[in-house]
Amino acid sequence: MAIDYLKRGKPEADRAEDDAKTASVVASTLKDIEARGDAAVRELACKFDNYDRDSYRLSEAEIDAIIAKVSPREMADIQFAQVQVTKFAQAQRDSMLDIEVEPMPGVILGHKNIPVQSVGCYVPGGKFPMVASAHMSVATAKVAGVPRIVACTPPFNGEPNPAVIAAMHLGGAHEIYVLGGIQAVGAMAIGTESIAPVHLLVGPGNAFVAEAKRQLFGRVGIDLFAGPTETMVIADDTVDAELCATDLLGQAEHGYNSPAVLVTNSRTLAEDTLKEIDRILTILPTAGTARVSWEDYGEVILCDTYDEMLAVADEIASEHVQVMTDRDDWFLDNMTCYGALFLGPRTNVANGDKVIGTNHTLPTKKAGRYTGGLWVGKFLKTHSYQKVTSDEAATLIGEYGSRLCMLEGFVGHAEQCNIRVRRYGGINVPYGEGAPYRDAAE
Repeated sequence: MAIDYLKRGKPEADRAEDDAKTASVVASTLKDIEARGDAAVRELACKFDNYDRDSYRLSEAEIDAIIAKVSPREMADIQFAQVQVTKFAQAQRDSMLDIEVEPMPGVILGHKNIPVQSVGCYVPGGKFPMVASAHMSVATAKVAGVPRIVACTPPFNGEPNPAVIAAMHLGGAHEIYVLGGIQAVGAMAIGTESIAPVHLLVGPGNAFVAEAKRQLFGRVGIDLFAGPTETMVIADDTVDAELCATDLLGQAEHGYNSPAVLVTNSRTLAEDTLKEIDRILTILPTAGTARVSWEDYGEVILCDTYDEMLAVADEIASEHVQVMTDRDDWFLDNMTCYGALFLGPRTNVANGDKVIGTNHTLPTKKAGRYTGGLWVGKFLKTHSYQKVTSDEAATLIGEYGSRLCMLEGFVGHAEQCNIRVRRYGGINVPYGEGAPYRDAAE
């Protein structure tokens, strides 16, 4: 491979050191929440959000009053986005069928898709009120049929953000709390005196929220590791530098540690994109954030061939992958590790983030190698069941089961099979032995 890095980001060792510091802070904070419950949550809310109130849960009257601040145009936009998200989520749900089959006479096997019974949805909002995250988590959980949906979001400029609260409420949240950060996901997962714990945590967040979810996994389920935003642009000379630079910086503004990577086989495009990024950073209102993110985490990777571009992209496994080439569908057919693909110059990550209908909670930190993004299926548990309905089937399956249990040395297991062979087949199987071999059982 002839791969040239025209720009590199922060070394992996430095990134790992940052991650270790974050993990330490999260571990001690979660331990405190577990020990002191509401008191710890209140201290953290006051410390990090400078926000205190008698109850962090919004009442129905408060929700109505907050939503009344949303303009009709804004409400229409929120509703439009939710319709797109719920339409796609419903189509996904409709593809997940309960099944029941009879692979042999008298043996019934099946599975049922059962909603998770309680979900905690985190909606970021400290720096930017992430209205769309409410659609992605709350509305999708509602489509799945989750009976208890809890939603948390931090205050924005000292008070609940009306648009976020409206999106949560319209999406179907049963409980809404004005809480952010570690204290929000910790309270939802661990439980406090005032917040009953949930079974599953979902939603994106900063590095501390993502690490808290990781540490809480096992106590509760989580959707995926969704840390700071990542974006990759795969481009050739069919597009220009302005488009590439805009798409890279459009995601870099999320935070100070949001990787943005250009992978291209055009040196001209790579060099022009670097210049264009410098130009845009002089006029972008969020350049204070985007510049730091680009300087520390931005990369430009020059490849010789499309195969090299594909290999590099799959190795990085970025959260968002914007593909703008003369063979976009080839990348769709061949890429295997990513969060979501955005194909062609008419498509962009921002539309995916906010309105187009696919879910924007996506895997980061190479998690795209083993999981896709949040979707309606994440709120459903597929449970199998089995039923034997005839004496003949109980005898036949029991004989095979008995011998296979003895093959592994599980005598007690074998007896579960043997007792049914004796009762339903009238076959004498000595205790502690496998069922006799019969030609009829072939």
